[in-house]
Amino acid sequence: MTESPSPAHVVAVARDDAHRFSKPTRDVITLIAGYGVEGDAHAGATVQHLSRVRRDPATPNLRQVHLIHSELFDQMAERGHGIEPGGLGENITTVGVDLLGLPRGTRLQIGDDAVVEITGLRNPCTQINGLSKGLMKELVYVDDDGDTVRLTGVMSVVLSGGEVRPGDGIRVIPPLGAHEPLPVV
Repeated sequence: MTESPSPAHVVAVARDDAHRFSKPTRDVITLIAGYGVEGDAHAGATVQHLSRVRRDPATPNLRQVHLIHSELFDQMAERGHGIEPGGLGENITTVGVDLLGLPRGTRLQIGDDAVVEITGLRNPCTQINGLSKGLMKELVYVDDDGDTVRLTGVMSVVLSGGEVRPGDGIRVIPPLGAHEPLPVV
């Protein structure tokens, strides 16, 4: 008998050894504490995103692992934008976790061993429109209150390493104390 995944689980995992926008999905990725996804171009203790390296290569990497909720793909499909896991450059595609609603410092235990800590919201670039024309304005916009809304997932750092596969359960561990909203990182 095959066990069904927990309500909150990993849908897909992806990594790419080059700085391309989309990442190919894999059967498994390995997270390394303080570093990120083994073999991924964005892994490292200091910033690896090219624009950030040009500004200050010694800045700590708060963007080691990128997570996006698959429910976003369903919403965008209804608006005519087909997005597949890894398409927006994420390393882990989830289901059943309100990633954008988590406070800063939330920890996610993924599978048996891996733990990441949410550092903030992804600040996307216009390369998104290369995936689907007009997608950027769907994923980043100003709401009726004048606030900028970013839907392109969250960034995290790896606290405990381990292998992550599709179907792995996700346990949300809220931070202690006052909950801070996610900054843009």
